[in-house]
Amino acid sequence: MERAHIWVVGGDLRQQMLAKLLRDDGHRVHTFGLGGEQQGGLEGLSQAHGVILPLPAEKPVGEIYTPLWEGTVTVEQVLEAMAPGQLLCGGLMTAGLIQQAQRRNIRAIDYYAREELTLLNAIPTAEGAIQLAMERMPTTIHNSRIWILGFGRVGQALALRLQALGAEVCILARNPAQRALAESLGLEAEPLRGMGEWLHCPHLVINTVPAPLLGVEELSALREGAWVMDLASEPGGVDRSAAQTLGVPVVWARGLPGKVAPHTAAAYLKDTVYHIMEELGV
Repeated sequence: MERAHIWVVGGDLRQQMLAKLLRDDGHRVHTFGLGGEQQGGLEGLSQAHGVILPLPAEKPVGEIYTPLWEGTVTVEQVLEAMAPGQLLCGGLMTAGLIQQAQRRNIRAIDYYAREELTLLNAIPTAEGAIQLAMERMPTTIHNSRIWILGFGRVGQALALRLQALGAEVCILARNPAQRALAESLGLEAEPLRGMGEWLHCPHLVINTVPAPLLGVEELSALREGAWVMDLASEPGGVDRSAAQTLGVPVVWARGLPGKVAPHTAAAYLKDTVYHIMEELGV
């Protein structure tokens, strides 16, 4: 695509690498909230062809997600610095953020709602989850019983890789079509409802659903020594207070692509942003 002026605001190692990849492609890139010395504030943001926020775009308090920077910048500050008609891309954008942008006539696009990104982003998430499992488990993945809650993009990518390593994988999903898909791939599948009947079996439970699924009742049903890996975004799927009381180890492994494969994740994100800009004629 033609050279553009792009701002990358906030984020983790993915966004740092994204900025580098965009520069390597010849674009003029400004960063803010990515750590290191900040060159001024948000002046000049209104001149950009596009502004890219992180994944997730913001914290629950309305601040941009800036784990690499000690300062803070709010969604409101970014929107105030932008001009009507500009493009704003972010991941897991809240309805409130999108509405704020629309009131200012700013085109807000959630890049994580794009199928090409969710499909590809599931790969480093799955690999990172397997890496964590290997580091924490006292046994091999082979012959381990691993239950996965949810069978979306991440659940599918993870289940097939665990199956290839010799794990006994069972999918717990609400959607009958997802359970049928799991069975067609040679996986066990059971409904989420009544999952307490099955939770005495696995050595590891991996949640991919961003909804409260594992409460006191479910956590109490786990076998001794079992643990939980939560891959879901906010609010997660595990009652962590109950888990602590019951002594069930929980690892909330958010943002794995940015931790285990930032270059790959940034390349996926760059291509997705390019697709959005080309489609909108930016």
